[in-house]
Amino acid sequence: MDFGPHWRGRERFVIFDSRWDPDSFAQWIAQWRADPQRPARLHVIAIGGGELPGIQRVLQSDAAVTLDLLHAPLDAALAQLSARIDAVRLHSIEDAGSARSLARLLAADAMLHAGGLSAGQQAALAAAGWVFDEEGQGARFATRKPIAPRPAAPERRAIVIGAGLAGAAACERLCARGWHVTLVERHPQAAMEASGNLAGITMPLLSKDDNIASRLSRAAFLFALDYWQKLGGVDRVIEGAGRGVLHVAKDAAHAQLQQAIADARRLPPHYAQWFDKDTAAARFGDLAPHGAWLFPQGGWIRPASACQAMLDACGPRLRRLFGAGSVTIERAGGEWRVLDAGGAAIAQASTVILANGAGAAELAQSAFLPLARVRGQVTHLAEDNRGQTPRGQTPETALAELGLVLCREAYVTPAAGGVRSVGATYDDDFDPHLRASSQQQNLARLRSMLNDPAIGAGAPLRGRVGFRSVAPDRLPLVGALPDPACVLGADRLRELPRQAGLYALLGYASRGLTWAPLAAELLAASLEGEPLPVESGLVAALDPGRFRLRGRRRAH
Repeated sequence: MDFGPHWRGRERFVIFDSRWDPDSFAQWIAQWRADPQRPARLHVIAIGGGELPGIQRVLQSDAAVTLDLLHAPLDAALAQLSARIDAVRLHSIEDAGSARSLARLLAADAMLHAGGLSAGQQAALAAAGWVFDEEGQGARFATRKPIAPRPAAPERRAIVIGAGLAGAAACERLCARGWHVTLVERHPQAAMEASGNLAGITMPLLSKDDNIASRLSRAAFLFALDYWQKLGGVDRVIEGAGRGVLHVAKDAAHAQLQQAIADARRLPPHYAQWFDKDTAAARFGDLAPHGAWLFPQGGWIRPASACQAMLDACGPRLRRLFGAGSVTIERAGGEWRVLDAGGAAIAQASTVILANGAGAAELAQSAFLPLARVRGQVTHLAEDNRGQTPRGQTPETALAELGLVLCREAYVTPAAGGVRSVGATYDDDFDPHLRASSQQQNLARLRSMLNDPAIGAGAPLRGRVGFRSVAPDRLPLVGALPDPACVLGADRLRELPRQAGLYALLGYASRGLTWAPLAAELLAASLEGEPLPVESGLVAALDPGRFRLRGRRRAH
């Protein structure tokens, strides 16, 4: 396929291939690089055959090239794809319904290569708007139905408020696309609030019915693995270790539920492995008496080191305003201004991204969001603090040898700098100080997991308190903020009035390390008018306007 005459003069060019072929992908990239009049960005979407369903965005060494693999049958993939496609390589098509689903995603005058189609398949495509050449191998999309125009190229200037995981990821993903970003942070450095813990855990979620949370977790977890590697790697540039997470069944009943998930999902072993009580005993000894999930690619990361890696990757396009204190925002003349406590403007841009976690409740434009501020205390436990002399091969020493993160109602990390992180509590008060009752809660859960009442006995009160931002449905908020001043009259998300140029990356709860990279990628792709990296159902599930629609439905 010669794309040259078709893609020249465009900002981006999107190719859809109904069957993933790495050789074709390499050829298209070579053709793109060889053309001095090539579009600035090349985006390839292909139907893959992966073991885990969903859209997988695969980062490339060249930030101007993007690959999305859709691990689903053609019809299901087309139904969940948000994209505007310029060229199609089609190997086959199911029926007229598939042709119509594809047509919904096409740009005006899209091109098609589809060798070997039957007469019926060609007829279905022609009915959807394709006009074939004499050989029947190629076609152009010439529908009379209206097609939404391509969005204008954005100004590519933004302000990000908050320098934790959410904000740092937003800065990196925008700067990678050529944006100039001003980062406003109230503290003198990054990651001083919820992202300031010594260790955070990254692992997927599982469910028997593969619900929204599981699908989001899978897409985000896989993207994050690739993303951290691209930034230099965990245990190299980023402090942490990816030696695995062992999620232990609480009791026999809980193990039975987990066995049902394992039987229903048939997950690949590199993603998740279920060990019943017998296989767990053989592999993990006394750590998992009822059974456990092993997530081999999971692990722990020090969030501040991840934030630093992301901000360092931004280069000169990032302006950092640390120590800004409490700020407010206002819109005037088509732009947003960030004002310091004295009312002076310290930053101005047409786009503002709120990534300030619990601090979003302090801004008038986001105070209406139903986000809870949840206290979390982490206990720091010295590596050898058991309260008495170790007695042989205890669960604790077994855990140390495995190098895994262990979790059940709580988690415990391997020692880093001689300290293990244990926690964290979910408290409904706003006490910023360490307290003994929360320490005892963390230690009680750890002792229960390891069946060792001596662990932490007499340990000093050490740790850290942070405040998570948590939505009622425990999902993050990613996208344009609705306008709270408008009277509710919308029945669909696309009909909701929005606050122009104001976006959210909020509500990450305790899963920021897993969610932050993909959420930032989703928002950046949306701002650029690119194909989106997750299924449309997940995009809707994360939309900050979802709570406004739910309020209207309850009212009726």
